Amino acid sequence: MNVAIIGYGIEGKAAAEYWAKQGAHITICDADTELKVPKEYNAQLGNDPVTGANYMRGLGNMDLIVRSPPVRPDAILKANPMFPGLAARVTSTTREFFAKCPALIIGVTGTKGKGTTTTLISKILEAAGHHVYVGGNIGRSPLEFLPEVTEDDIVVLELSSFQLMDFEKGPEIGVCLMMASDHQDWHPDMAEYLEAKSQMFRHQAVGDLAIYKAGDAKSKQIVSASPGHKMPYGAAPGAEVKDGKVIIDSSIICAVEEVGLPGPHNLENICAAITATWELVGHKVAPVRRAVMAFTGLEHRLELVGEVAGVKYFDDSFATTPETAVAAIESFAEPKVVILGGSDKGATYGKLAEAVEAGGVIHALLIGDTAPAIEKALRGVGFTHLTAGLTEMQKIVDTCYHITEPGDVVLLSPACASFGLFKNYKDRGNQFKAAVADLAARLESQKEAA
Repeated sequence: MNVAIIGYGIEGKAAAEYWAKQGAHITICDADTELKVPKEYNAQLGNDPVTGANYMRGLGNMDLIVRSPPVRPDAILKANPMFPGLAARVTSTTREFFAKCPALIIGVTGTKGKGTTTTLISKILEAAGHHVYVGGNIGRSPLEFLPEVTEDDIVVLELSSFQLMDFEKGPEIGVCLMMASDHQDWHPDMAEYLEAKSQMFRHQAVGDLAIYKAGDAKSKQIVSASPGHKMPYGAAPGAEVKDGKVIIDSSIICAVEEVGLPGPHNLENICAAITATWELVGHKVAPVRRAVMAFTGLEHRLELVGEVAGVKYFDDSFATTPETAVAAIESFAEPKVVILGGSDKGATYGKLAEAVEAGGVIHALLIGDTAPAIEKALRGVGFTHLTAGLTEMQKIVDTCYHITEPGDVVLLSPACASFGLFKNYKDRGNQFKAAVADLAARLESQKEAA
């Protein structure tokens, strides 16, 4: 069996290992001309990788073509126009996992909040005594742990539009979080983006559960494709916040001030996670309460990384859309300096500018290719306390120090992708953390020298 692996990242490596163990002859295809396939692995496969601009061409003799999430299915077909039947041979690691997984699967999609909600779902289930695997667009590729999964386990997967675009089978429990414009540099329009998300629900069974965000028309629209039972979160009969408490089914989980995650948007994620797990935990409050109170969030998601001279610094580098940056700004009542900007994903910044103007922001530092567009939007609403043009994270953080006072908040919530100045959102967040730590160390050294 000849198998082509298109894209040799995390998913591609897992796919190559998975099908190689089944005796397939593997061809690695990747745009990176400097790609190095490990010698021992390459020797095992007996085939050199295909790299460069034409890495997706000449796949007509392949029995199976496994695309990585960033690779559009139609891009493979366009690169091989002489093979009209090729579409039936294109699959993905996610599709293979759904086809072979013996356990119940909970799928989480939406524009933002997926990682937090996915992780919290797993924490709740684990607190109730379930054995849980977590993967998809977060952590491990599902194919890595597929051989270990039994029918008694539960699998929780974070799923992006890239993974869902050519879906064929839905999860027993599907969750669609808040929806906003995103990935317009990959999807040609919003309609395709929404349709890709809908695939997860369209392929559910009648007895499955489809959960949507109450009051979000696009989330409800996506879930409406499901033939299963539809339930909101943020409103009954799903979990909701009422009278300062998180409740579901007349049961009080905890008070809002007991929640470990900051921000109203995280209360929504908590309600989504509780709604998805309530039946699986047997309507037991105790494990849900323990998980919700103990979980303080994921790295680079409103993560408190330090306090310097009475100012708290938060890393929200994962906020790559204007909507998520708005949610972050609205999470703090304190005066704040925000760091905005990055690479362009086709977003607009009008609502972000309004949130900055109305949200207690005392200064905005604008970085990256989108800085001019964000500056224009900010000036359009009368906000002029801004600095643009900084390119080094240490200078950015040092500038924040000089314009803040004790009690303020510094918030890295860029509203944009990271490419250009940084490798990815993790690199951006890690550089921010390092810069904050360096600032703290220098100030401490100055104190000792005084």
